[in-house]
Amino acid sequence: MTAPPAWPLGPFTSLGEVLDRQPEARFDCPILGRSVAWAAKDVFNPAAVVRDGRVHLLFRGEDVDGPYSGTSRLGLAVSDDGITFAVEDGPVLFPGTDTWQPWEWPGGCEDPRLVETPDGEYVCLYTAFDGKSSTLFVATSTDLRHWEKCGPAFAGTPYVRRWSKSGSIVTEERDGRLVAARLGDRYWMYWGEGTCFAATSEDLVHWKPLEFDAGADRFLTFNPGAAVGAWDIQRVPGTRVLRPVAFPRPGRFDSLLVEPGPPAVVTGDGVVLLYNGAQITTDAAGSVAVQYQPGQLLLDPNEPASVIARDREPFLTDADPGGLRGQVANVCFAQGLVLFEGHWLLYFGMADSRIGCARAPRGLA
Repeated sequence: MTAPPAWPLGPFTSLGEVLDRQPEARFDCPILGRSVAWAAKDVFNPAAVVRDGRVHLLFRGEDVDGPYSGTSRLGLAVSDDGITFAVEDGPVLFPGTDTWQPWEWPGGCEDPRLVETPDGEYVCLYTAFDGKSSTLFVATSTDLRHWEKCGPAFAGTPYVRRWSKSGSIVTEERDGRLVAARLGDRYWMYWGEGTCFAATSEDLVHWKPLEFDAGADRFLTFNPGAAVGAWDIQRVPGTRVLRPVAFPRPGRFDSLLVEPGPPAVVTGDGVVLLYNGAQITTDAAGSVAVQYQPGQLLLDPNEPASVIARDREPFLTDADPGGLRGQVANVCFAQGLVLFEGHWLLYFGMADSRIGCARAPRGLA
C-alpha cells in the first residue's frame, strides 16, 4: 500500500538520547582471539525496522582497540516502545575469519541501512572498511541476529572497488511497516557520501549503479533526398559515467556533501529521501568545523533519479546542542526510520557517540 501524500515527512520533534555507550558488553573476537568490549567507546549509525510489534535497532559500536578510532561492529537493540532499548550482548554482524576479512579488517563494519523484504526477510547494506577504503556491502538475514554476508553490492560492475557507502533502498508501506518496493520492474537504492547516486537491483543483493552518457550530443543535417523539409538526427556518443542524483549546494546546510540517510519512502507525492547534509562552519574565534544536519528530497517515482523538490533548510534542528558533543561534534546524522504506533520514529547519531530519536505524526490516509 502506498502511503498518503506526505511531502515533506514531519514535522519531527527530538526526543533526545535513547542509546549510549555499552562499556559492559563484551564478546570473543574471532580475529583477535580474545574478549573485546566491542561498544565501549561509542555507539551510532542506527538502522531500524519493526518486527513482531517491536522496534529493532541495528547500530554501530566501536571498541577502544582498533587503530582507526576503534574497530566497528554492528549490534542489535530491541524496544517495546521505540524509546527504551535492551542491547543484546554481542554484535550480530562483524569482521571474522571469513572471505571478507581483507575488506572489513581492521576498520570494521559501519554505517548500516536496514530493510524488510517483501518475503519477510531482511537486507542490510553496510560499509566494509579495511582502514583505507570503504566499500558498500550486502548481508541478509531471516531473524536480524544471524547474518549471511553477500559481499560487495556492486560486484561484477566497474565500481566494485570504488569508494562507496550509505545505501538507502526505496521502501513502501505494507500492513503498517516499511518494506522494500519495486519501482517498475526493479528495486532502487540511493548511495554515496559526497554526491548522491542511484543503483538498481532485481534481487536486493546484486546492484548496478545508474549511469548516463555525459558527453552525448546531437545535431540536425538536411536530407535533400527526402521529402521537403526533412532532417536527419545525427548523434554524437560520449562516455558513460555515474549519473548524479543530488549535488551539494553552495551556501546551504548541504554545501559540503549530500549523503543518503534512512531507506527512502514511496508516498502519494513521490519518493521521499531523508539525507544528511554537511557544511563547513567558522565560529567567532575563527575555528573551522564541519556540521551535519538532515534534509529531505522528493523524487519522481516514474523517474527515480530526478529530483522534484528539496529542503532549503535542515528539518531536524531542535536536537539538544549538548547531545551533539562527542567523538565528532555537531553531527546529527539521520539513518533509521520506522512507522510505529501511528508515528514516524527517526533514529540519528549524536556526535558519532550516542543515538537519539525524533518523532513525527504519521499523517492521515
